[in-house]
Amino acid sequence: MTNNDLPVAARGRKRDPERDVAILEATIDLLAEVGYDGLSTAKVADRAQAGKGTLYRRWPTKTDLVLDAVAHMKAQQIDLEALPDTGSLRGDLLTMFRPQDGAKVDRILRAMAGVVSMISQVPGLADTGDYSIFEPWITANAVLMERAQARGDIPPTADIALAAQIIPSMAAYRALILRVAIDRDLLERLVEQVVLPALGESSVNPSPSQDGMGQDG
Repeated sequence: MTNNDLPVAARGRKRDPERDVAILEATIDLLAEVGYDGLSTAKVADRAQAGKGTLYRRWPTKTDLVLDAVAHMKAQQIDLEALPDTGSLRGDLLTMFRPQDGAKVDRILRAMAGVVSMISQVPGLADTGDYSIFEPWITANAVLMERAQARGDIPPTADIALAAQIIPSMAAYRALILRVAIDRDLLERLVEQVVLPALGESSVNPSPSQDGMGQDG
């Protein structure tokens, strides 16, 4: 008898996206609370009120589970299809930044600390880049910079691949080492004093009414 000949119940339940989200959110919560060492598939199952067998079938190891949870966090970071378009690179980069409430930032920082512990324990994982929650921001920065280059705002020789990593790298350092988030003042200084000069664009400081920067989003 083939798998297709089996009754639906015998083949296992169809994956429920909402259930998966609940499991991954529980993983992030526990990673933030107890770290990678204290995390277990059984604890996640209890927190998410899911069957342990279900989790083990989908995620054979807790590393697999954490990597999927990180991917889930990455997907929530930024919508690449809805990037700002203010007419200037400065305005785009600053508009893309959205202040988050303290509890949410603390949860992310604690979870990332757990990810750092995982990287140190799993051979070869650091080489994959799969754990990097900051990768979507690098991509978003590159898209905005390429758009500015197409407008003629920055020269064709600008090293976009390198410049796109500046703010995310600083965010990673502050999150994982200093355990603090980038605030608006630091972001503005990074954009105006580091990123724009690195790309060959003159640093300017327009009035709040310019670049769509009249108010925070």
